[in-house]
Amino acid sequence: MKGKKERDNKIKISFFGGAQEVTGSNYLVEAKIGGKTARLLVDCGLFQGLRVSEEKNNDNFPYDPSSVDAVVATHAHLDHIGRIPKLVKDGFKGKIYSTAPTKDFAELMLIDSIGVLSKEAKHNGKGEPIYGEKDVEKTMSLWEAKNYRESFEVGGLEIVLRDAGHILGSAMVEIRIKGEPDSKKLVFSGDLGNAPEPLLNDTEIISDADFLVAESTYGDRLHEDASQADLKLERMMEKIAKDNGVLMIPAFSLERTQRILYQINDLVENGKIPKVAIFLDSPLSIKATGVYKKYLDLYDPNARKMVLAGDDLFDFPGLKMTLETEESKKIFDVPTPKIIIAGSGMCNGGRILHHLKHYLPGKNNILLLVSYQAAGSLGRQLEEGAKIATIMGEKVVVEADIEWIGGYSSHTDINGLLNFINNSADTLEKVFVSHGEPKSSLFLAQRIKDYMGINAVVPEYGESFEIGL
Repeated sequence: MKGKKERDNKIKISFFGGAQEVTGSNYLVEAKIGGKTARLLVDCGLFQGLRVSEEKNNDNFPYDPSSVDAVVATHAHLDHIGRIPKLVKDGFKGKIYSTAPTKDFAELMLIDSIGVLSKEAKHNGKGEPIYGEKDVEKTMSLWEAKNYRESFEVGGLEIVLRDAGHILGSAMVEIRIKGEPDSKKLVFSGDLGNAPEPLLNDTEIISDADFLVAESTYGDRLHEDASQADLKLERMMEKIAKDNGVLMIPAFSLERTQRILYQINDLVENGKIPKVAIFLDSPLSIKATGVYKKYLDLYDPNARKMVLAGDDLFDFPGLKMTLETEESKKIFDVPTPKIIIAGSGMCNGGRILHHLKHYLPGKNNILLLVSYQAAGSLGRQLEEGAKIATIMGEKVVVEADIEWIGGYSSHTDINGLLNFINNSADTLEKVFVSHGEPKSSLFLAQRIKDYMGINAVVPEYGESFEIGL
């Protein structure tokens, strides 16, 4: 079919996360090759957003972790890697594969997450978090870095990672039968980037996928143009300077923070905004930015050229990085106007909560959301117009302006998704639409069917499908 031979190699894909929801990505691939069965996980992430997510994170895996041969991590956001240490704790002994930046970021993210998980466990009366530092150490000892376009084998499956352009080191996963060059190709998109990005290369083109598991985070909407996003940020910085207010930007530690710093660097160095105090109040973001500086060879060519010319893209006059808690507390003593960039991106934890509690009641202040806000998260509640917010157990009146910039999303929008899928229109037999809220996933699946004539389905949690490679 379509120039490729039909074979007896059967592949079963089971959806144990990221199914009609944006978090918890976890896909089990079981392949029967030459009488043997290989079991491969693509991602093993935390469920995030709703209170029920914490319960789901504590549940036993719906498969035996000790029977899994390997895990391939697409990138280091916690909704893609956050349960890997639990998998190890529960008996997994195989290899974990990703790009080198993902491995470095993962160690930072997983160690940082223990504090949040400990608080959740205490709040829910569980006592212990789902994993601890020793589990993370053991996890990292099993982790092996691979380069983009470097093939490796898991149980008769040949795997290749390709640049997804989502965050530094993010990857799409190509799977085919090793030693059979005309076998069909299964692709997991991971999270696809919002090209063009000033720091990252564009998402690689894949034009020969036969089966595709595609994300759909923004499968039903368009982003504003990046230039409009830049202008919007500039206007908001000017406004808080004029009104003597505070601009709060909750941002994910990976990519969104670096993208915001890059843009503010441009505004400051070119004198486009008034001088204001700017704080990066996130230890994880500060450490992650250090990892970014290690991988210059993976930058967009223009960004790489700027660095080689001596421009530190993530540092500029007026920026103060507050690594220690005492430094963070002193931000409250700094006179307005000021800008605070802090985690977490969905306002579910981290230092941003202290700033929200302090500054949301101020009419001259602005909360700027630049990332996807999962259903049930505090960020989503504020985005949808909540006038009272519960923060660290206290009711807080919301008088600050709540603004949103879509152009800084690290996920592509519906047009980007359709263009990516259309590259393989001549070979695609089936698309599994995942990693999106139901309305986004169902909308995208319908568009794929209507506009491309390709079979597209939206799997439910626990649903399995058999394909032939």
